[in-house]
Amino acid sequence: MPLLPTPPYEPSLPLLRNGHIATIWPTVLRRVPEVPYQRERIETADGDFLDLAWVRRGAAQVAILSHGLEGNADRSYMRGMARALAGWDVLAWSFRGCSGTPNRLLRSYHSGATDDLDAVVQHALAQGYRSMVLVGFSLGGNLTLKYLGERGAALDTRIHKAAVFSVPVDLDAGCNRLDGPGCELYRWRFLRTLRAKTMQKQQAFPGRLPRVDPAAITTLRRFDDHVTAPSHGFADAADYYARCSSKQFLSGIRIPPLLVSAAADPFLPDACYPFGEARASEHVFLEVPRFGGHVGFVDLNHGGRYWSEQRAVAFFEASP
Repeated sequence: MPLLPTPPYEPSLPLLRNGHIATIWPTVLRRVPEVPYQRERIETADGDFLDLAWVRRGAAQVAILSHGLEGNADRSYMRGMARALAGWDVLAWSFRGCSGTPNRLLRSYHSGATDDLDAVVQHALAQGYRSMVLVGFSLGGNLTLKYLGERGAALDTRIHKAAVFSVPVDLDAGCNRLDGPGCELYRWRFLRTLRAKTMQKQQAFPGRLPRVDPAAITTLRRFDDHVTAPSHGFADAADYYARCSSKQFLSGIRIPPLLVSAAADPFLPDACYPFGEARASEHVFLEVPRFGGHVGFVDLNHGGRYWSEQRAVAFFEASP
């Protein structure tokens, strides 16, 4: 029953106890020192590509970092984690269409696209690393947990642990929260870029998407109904959420993942805190700090390393 006690995370400033401020602060104010990324583009089996950003330190172990919705390898939380994992080589990857270059195919990325994560994992393992850990943020966390649960005991034995943060393990409930009151700013920010990408897809693949004016896509559920689902073989948004929510895959996980979600996360409703699944699992470690926001966990006192980064490193370095 790896349900861990409430972690001793206390925000550096009292105002960061507010979940919205803790969420917005890193996006607006965080400045991560330059990370020496080495860029690489790999081809996928279906004729597309993925853009990777390596930090090579000559280590025998590698960490794979997966970002959140409309993020990329250059987001501050990705660069911050890459910097914190000082004893590791790091591979931060950008999902299809998220690196600044539109991908080639009608499909792009979504919360359950574990084939792309596997392509990145296999590419990294082919470099000769003896061990690997996975790190995921929000959507990337859902992707990571689904990947681990799908493979179960068949997972490559070189993958030892994972750490994921602020994960909407129930996609339907998470979408309802983001489409509801109090999340207008976040919803606008996501839809602004998602609508622009929809227009690009409509121009590149005429007639392949349902006819919808991108300006009329005013909710994330509507986006998933009209774009995500038809682009990736789902019947509709509900089918997509049902098939790709990681909560149902937690019971299949056979290595230790650390799942951290703040109680004061404005993105996550109650259904996204899998207390029952963690209690029933021999492997899934769940921590729910009182504060932290969504992919926040700001810490102004430890050399620029946020609490989430310190927590991931400690978890990976602990035995077994």
